[in-house]
Amino acid sequence: MKKIIISACLVFFASAVAAQEPEAVFNRSCMMCHNGQLPAAPKKGDQSAWTPRLDKGMDTLVKHATEGFAAMPPRGLCMDCSDEDYRAVIVWMSK
Repeated sequence: MKKIIISACLVFFASAVAAQEPEAVFNRSCMMCHNGQLPAAPKKGDQSAWTPRLDKGMDTLVKHATEGFAAMPPRGLCMDCSDEDYRAVIVWMSK
């Protein structure tokens, strides 16, 4: 129940401040890896893959997106994304 409430709050907060639509960012910059093409990248909608990542905290996930992490390139190939855009697309992908 706690995770559901936290997820709902994250969705509300992320969508309230993002400058870009999460789906558009995903389609333009994230889909190449997060559609199952790269096994290490959690697939959109795969909650079992996203849960341990979300447990690390949104700040950590945004840091990984902006600085790069493992095979993920810095900025995740979205050069015009803000931290708020990253938060929104992470929440959108993890649903």
